[in-house]
Amino acid sequence: MIEHHETGLTARHLEPVPPSARNGHADHGTPVPSWHVLPRTIAETGLDISLLLSLLLKAAYLHRTVTLAVLTDTLKLPATVVNEVATVAVRERLLEIAHRGASDLDVRFRLTDAGYTRAAETTARCSYTGAAPVTLDAYLDAVQRHSVGHASVTKADVTAAFHDLVIPLHLLDAIGMALNTCRALMIYGPPGSGKTYLAQRLGVLLPGAVPVPHAITVAGEIIQVFDPLVHRPCDDSETSLARRSLDRRWTLCHRPVVLSGGELTLSMLDLRYDATSGFYQAPPHMKANNGIYIVDDLGRQLVGVAELLNRWIVPLDRNVDMFTLRSGVRFSVPFDVWPVFSTNLEPAELGDDAFLRRLGSKLYVGALSLDDYREVYQRTAADFGLTSPDAAFDFLVQSLHFSGDAPLLACIPRDLMRLVASSVRYHGHAPQVTEEALLIAWQSYYGLRPSPDTPPPGMSHRWQGDHRAAG
Repeated sequence: MIEHHETGLTARHLEPVPPSARNGHADHGTPVPSWHVLPRTIAETGLDISLLLSLLLKAAYLHRTVTLAVLTDTLKLPATVVNEVATVAVRERLLEIAHRGASDLDVRFRLTDAGYTRAAETTARCSYTGAAPVTLDAYLDAVQRHSVGHASVTKADVTAAFHDLVIPLHLLDAIGMALNTCRALMIYGPPGSGKTYLAQRLGVLLPGAVPVPHAITVAGEIIQVFDPLVHRPCDDSETSLARRSLDRRWTLCHRPVVLSGGELTLSMLDLRYDATSGFYQAPPHMKANNGIYIVDDLGRQLVGVAELLNRWIVPLDRNVDMFTLRSGVRFSVPFDVWPVFSTNLEPAELGDDAFLRRLGSKLYVGALSLDDYREVYQRTAADFGLTSPDAAFDFLVQSLHFSGDAPLLACIPRDLMRLVASSVRYHGHAPQVTEEALLIAWQSYYGLRPSPDTPPPGMSHRWQGDHRAAG
């Protein structure tokens, strides 16, 4: 697989894909999903008044005096609901009306002394301030309706999604078929072959947009789900009016692609409670629900491979994961992701047959063919504004790759061209790839010491002693 150049990725279309869509007919008569309905009362939010009251007091605590418009924007709730909560706060003498204008929205509230004390205590216990959460049931319903299992792709979809990459056709077909099974995928091969880049690009294959809540509430606790580093909101031009969320506690997003690398530990796969803030963060695979979860560099994590793989057995089997709150309350959420594992190890080296059986596909991504390597080289040189004669490419392959037993990996052209372009800028040379520039870049890239009797470029080249490039 060849990395070419960075491009903005967009989904093929941004309409949620309901189960019935796979059967070719509309799903008439089903209830309107909760995320698509604008709540008009406290009861319609599904939340307890005590939770809403605490969120309102904390929002007011930041300003001491606050308008209804600010509270509405902070809690992401309609003015009718916020006003109903504020009425309760006024009745309990936690808030007082500091100003009321001609408009229903022209209202300013002020915390009373009792309200200020209550808000300070509430903030100390849980500092979450922002959009009101949604219920666990509403979240489960949204995930089920937008399940990644409803997605399917065709050969044309895959070809269009990877049109800017140089990639073998048989690998493209294997990727498309793997997605349609919606079972876990393992991508393995040598370092630098493009496994991680390929895995991250898989997200463009997933059709549809998904509603993501800012937070959910379970047993009175708040779990933050929306992550701006993971979830990319769809703008209005990408979604039809009929599909936009009316409840602003939800954000309509592209299907997420979440990556965990060598830093992954078992504790990161559970709810993360911050004693200082007083609320929970959802683990990465929960943030990836309705999308792709990539475990990169499997085998390089701080935790042993066997322990990490055992953690995935139940979610891969049952498509659910279990979590436990500090209070001991246990609950389950869907494990609705397309899991992708990327590793430099051979599948047999993982030594876990139970895990390997649960993988739908295992795809090898290795060195490129000479023609594919040439195509990547030429594209990469053009990306850096460099011209390259055929003789320079022949020198790279024959005198550097082949003599050094270095495979034609996807990452090498870009890494070498970056060094050559840097040398061109430094020396003020013409933007052209020369054999000398490639040799210097190669030696720098592999950490080779130049031999005192290095022959001129174009002649047979040998590395000194044990400093040959390793594949």
